[in-house]
Amino acid sequence: MTLEIETEYIELDQALKLAALVGSGGEAKMAIHSGWAKVNGAAEFRRGRKLRDGDVLEFADVVVTIVSGGSSGSGKEDV
Repeated sequence: MTLEIETEYIELDQALKLAALVGSGGEAKMAIHSGWAKVNGAAEFRRGRKLRDGDVLEFADVVVTIVSGGSSGSGKEDV
């Protein structure tokens, strides 16, 4: 699955919530501190870890690729 963000980065706990992998910030915090989240193949324990375009988040057998929709050019389509 992909998670499109409109900013330069998204923090790990916010990404878990946005992807509907956890139900709340408290649940995200517990999951991260328990080592259940992996970023680019390595366990991540910092909930403020910045995920950027191309990063891969793994959680509960779900693989999420971060895609930045707002990082290319002016954001305007050619007419």
